[in-house]
Amino acid sequence: MRKEQRMAQDIASQLGGADNIHTLAHCMTRLRLTLKNEGKANLAALRQVDGVMGVIEDETLQIVIGPGTVNKVAAELSHMIGLRVGEAAENNSFDDFEARKKAELKSTNSTPLKNLLRKIGSIFIPLIPGLVASGLINGIANFAKNAGADPNATWLQILLLIGGGIFAFLGILVGMNTAKEFGGTPVLGAIAGILVFNPALAAVKLFGEPMMPGRGGLFAVIFAAWLMTIVEKQVRKAVPNTVDIIFTPLITVLAVGLLTILAIQPAAGVLSDGITDGIKAVLDIGGAVAGAVLAGTFLPLVMLGLHHGLTPIHLEFINKVHVTPILPILAMAGAGQVGAAIAIFIKTENKKLRNIIKGALPVGFLGIGEPLLYGVTLPLGKPFLTACLGAAVGGAFQAIMKTASLGIGVSGLSLIPLIADNKYVTYFIGLLISYAFGFLFTYLFGFKEEMADNI
Repeated sequence: MRKEQRMAQDIASQLGGADNIHTLAHCMTRLRLTLKNEGKANLAALRQVDGVMGVIEDETLQIVIGPGTVNKVAAELSHMIGLRVGEAAENNSFDDFEARKKAELKSTNSTPLKNLLRKIGSIFIPLIPGLVASGLINGIANFAKNAGADPNATWLQILLLIGGGIFAFLGILVGMNTAKEFGGTPVLGAIAGILVFNPALAAVKLFGEPMMPGRGGLFAVIFAAWLMTIVEKQVRKAVPNTVDIIFTPLITVLAVGLLTILAIQPAAGVLSDGITDGIKAVLDIGGAVAGAVLAGTFLPLVMLGLHHGLTPIHLEFINKVHVTPILPILAMAGAGQVGAAIAIFIKTENKKLRNIIKGALPVGFLGIGEPLLYGVTLPLGKPFLTACLGAAVGGAFQAIMKTASLGIGVSGLSLIPLIADNKYVTYFIGLLISYAFGFLFTYLFGFKEEMADNI
């Protein structure tokens, strides 16, 4: 029996059987599940399944497995339960579960900001593989140009064409995912993205001034697509079923389209300017302190699964100034964890812990920190804090050196080709600093052998 097949069977068994799974999805490192009956799940035993690095109870039950493996385990589970990834099982008893979960989300553990970041994360998570691939292709192409390659060479132009495609039409994809997330028709959300980024806007004058395609960026797209779903649902209530297919989309697109051009895009432009200019000012004024705080507090966001909520901010920076100055800083969070894990590996004699670290370190170097987070530093407790401190030192260095990234989707060593202004070595030095201080803080203050009993 293959490892992934065994893992799928063990996971299903601890969840109350395959028939108890209602929905199945996954991101880069986690299975995301909802259950028909939560009472049948044994989460303590689930955490002990070989290959499971962590379990997070949130809007969905999230099981941390790691990159590559998660795709294969999801495929095995999909085959076992007879559902495609992203598809929901038919079961009336799930209505009670849905009502219960909605009530839970209103508890003190859930704030409007957390819910907003989770929603934004759900919009962008399906896009991550494309952003990673396209970003790296763009990075390689730009690296080649900086190294002296002919910018008019056909092979280089083809690479830039492939790598730039998703960014040219990202507004459409974000609009579609926003509509899906809020229960609307995806194509209407896509139209919201088209409206905001349509080059034809430049030919339209509003109050005597030509409009600016892309003004408001993805903030405008998300809000316009969300409004599309709201208006669509309200119009559908009033329109007879016989003419719904004609009048519901017509009224929705016309009403929201006008609102987008007249109000949403200008308002989102002000919001976008405020966020990006504000962050830039904080980095310019705060320097090392700002970098240290950003890097040192990023792991808690990852722990809560809220880090994807920052994606539109990165993309808006890239849309406005062609680089994001905060990604290299935040990337130090994963580097601090790598240093902490190496320190633990050297100090501990616990075979299980050493095996977890050996399996999670390679992807940790490549910027995927969740296996180390949920499998090592967070369960041990104090190493999580020393990893954050190591990250803070590297973040301060990156802020002082003003490193920036041309794309998003990766961090760690994988981010090197995307670093702007040929500061590849500078960024790498920042990584080494985070590795070193994460190691030192953990080796000296963060780990004692008895902590390994928690694993």
